[in-house]
Amino acid sequence: MDKRVLVRGVVAKALGFAGVFWAMGAFLFPVTAQPVPAKVENIPHLVTFGNKAETSWGDDDFCNIFFFIVPKSYQGPFYIRVYDPDIGGEIDEINVVFDTKTEFSVYGGEGCWTDDIDPTGTFKNGTLLAKKVFGLSPEYDQKWYTFGPFNPTEGEYAEEFQGYIFKIIALGVDGDDGNLYNYFLSSSATQNLPIEGGDAFTYEYGFRLWNDTVNISHIYPYVDNRVVSIKQTNFDWDDDGEIRTVTVARLYQLNKVSGEDEWAESEFKIKEKEKNTSFDFQFIKRKNPMVRNNNVVISVRNQYGELLPFHTVPIGGVPKFQYGAAAKPIRKKH
Repeated sequence: MDKRVLVRGVVAKALGFAGVFWAMGAFLFPVTAQPVPAKVENIPHLVTFGNKAETSWGDDDFCNIFFFIVPKSYQGPFYIRVYDPDIGGEIDEINVVFDTKTEFSVYGGEGCWTDDIDPTGTFKNGTLLAKKVFGLSPEYDQKWYTFGPFNPTEGEYAEEFQGYIFKIIALGVDGDDGNLYNYFLSSSATQNLPIEGGDAFTYEYGFRLWNDTVNISHIYPYVDNRVVSIKQTNFDWDDDGEIRTVTVARLYQLNKVSGEDEWAESEFKIKEKEKNTSFDFQFIKRKNPMVRNNNVVISVRNQYGELLPFHTVPIGGVPKFQYGAAAKPIRKKH
């Protein structure tokens, strides 16, 4: 089968039912979906390193790709805002001296989503709508930069979403420092004003963990009814505690975790009760010694090797284990 059909099919089936609820506005896609990362994820920042960095700093491919959905019911201009897009200052991660450049580019049009979505592939598909390269620029430090205005119809229309899809790529084009940043899908060029029914998702999540042992970060892949098994892959976790999977049918499952500059993967079968639900991957840092400035990359694939989407706000809400059947915690084998 055509790769484009397979990739499109996974996401379509994952979210196709949502069209029934679009008239209800934020029922499935609440307005809090538009900050990236979202509040329910409890992730401080996304991260992309310059392409000359060692991968041991926590970025496997120096690229982060996110997608935004603008519902067709919204007819005004919109904007994609980036917080702290420059390299330097308090938020970003320095490697000797700040000498890194990051390219942010926005794509719409045919193929921006339905073509290659893998950060290691030919991901600059679609129509380029805007681009800017940021280096050491104090005027953008801890401030918002706004791309747009864009017309919703400039995106790639997806009937199953009843909306238009846009892609933003953060690409490290020079240097070896870490750029930490956030996004917001907004109806305003100067404020973060959410668009009712908007949504954001990615297929490979590269992000920074908190520098404490109290905050637990979360990401939420959606598992549709085609999925028989999934493989969770994480990179450069630095043995920093546990990665747990919580679902409606699992109290928790401990996943294999990676060391520095390493990959680790866990594969498990999907229970019938877990189909058409979101999963909750929880990142629980070890208390001693605490790992500071830990960046991690994670992805989830189904039995066909297709990437599953992480929605910044989980479809159907944060999954809670449903007590009842003889369910027990599933622990990793030693």
